[in-house]
Amino acid sequence: MDIEEMQAIWSQIGQDLEKQKKITNTLVMKMTQERYANKFSKLATYETLGAFICFITALVILLNFNKLDTWYLVLCGALLTGYFITLPALVLKSLYTIKAIKIDVTSYAVTVKKYVKAKNKLMLVQQLGVYLNFVALLLVIPVFSKLFKNKDVFVTPNTIWYWLLPVLVILMVLVSRWGYNCYKKITNSAENLLKELEDIEV
Repeated sequence: MDIEEMQAIWSQIGQDLEKQKKITNTLVMKMTQERYANKFSKLATYETLGAFICFITALVILLNFNKLDTWYLVLCGALLTGYFITLPALVLKSLYTIKAIKIDVTSYAVTVKKYVKAKNKLMLVQQLGVYLNFVALLLVIPVFSKLFKNKDVFVTPNTIWYWLLPVLVILMVLVSRWGYNCYKKITNSAENLLKELEDIEV
């Protein structure tokens, strides 16, 4: 075997190794994309279910809106309806935006930039939701008291709310904190997954 034949063999081995590397990296990319999307799948399922419940609740309020017979109950009803429609829509939009990001190693920096932007928007919506949940809690009491019991809590306050409201606020704090931490954990995990791809070349 002369030098030229050896060089040809080594060149072929090099090409084969390069092809194998590209195939392996492509498989890693596909698996990472799947793992990335799966991280948000459970959240998307829960949020879609929650949004459905919120939209149904908004519809119930709208169908019974004529029972809100004072300006302040109308205002409470309108704000609550807006909350039940707008917040879930914002959450779903931001969640599905981050879930749909296509991981592209050839423009890794662009992918990370898209992810960080989507993550910040998602977390901002979550923070907004935490604060709006407390406002909604205060609106639910007068609106649902009027719709289902025909009682105006502003005119004839029910003593049950004096102990029930603080309990609901405490529950809201715990649930909101737990939910926000879940989002934080999942988004950080997805970000770490992207960082693992930094040295891969496709």
